[in-house]
Amino acid sequence: MSANAYCRCWVHIVWGTLDGQPLLDEIARAKVSVYLTEYAASRSIPVRVTYVGSDHAHAVIDLPTNQTIEDVVHLLKGSSSHWINENKLTAETFAWATGYQAFSVSHTIIGNVAGYLANQPELHKTKSFQDEMREFAAHHDMAFPKQAPRKGNR
Repeated sequence: MSANAYCRCWVHIVWGTLDGQPLLDEIARAKVSVYLTEYAASRSIPVRVTYVGSDHAHAVIDLPTNQTIEDVVHLLKGSSSHWINENKLTAETFAWATGYQAFSVSHTIIGNVAGYLANQPELHKTKSFQDEMREFAAHHDMAFPKQAPRKGNR
């Protein structure tokens, strides 16, 4: 990559657990959030904020010029599922569901997105992850599948 390549491209990436199962308890969620941030930094992927729920994860990244969104998702999901299993953070074998959602974020509202993610525990007292993703899709004028895929994916 050219030394003169400059990019500021914030991307909000979201993905769920296999079959939408709430497998991550509060302690595991905190550990996975820290792991995602540290792992991303080790791969030169700047992370603004992460949130890990019992059945899904969010990461807001500044997309590097030498990687695609798909590359970053593959790294984050694959590494974290391996790490979760290696550290026995769940009672059963852990896997993320196939796929992800990615949304561009303007630099001018990145703080708002961080605040939104900080409010996730309150939000999910009344709204499911699936409902949240339907609203995201509608807000971004995207179609959302009626049923999430059931196959596992790192």
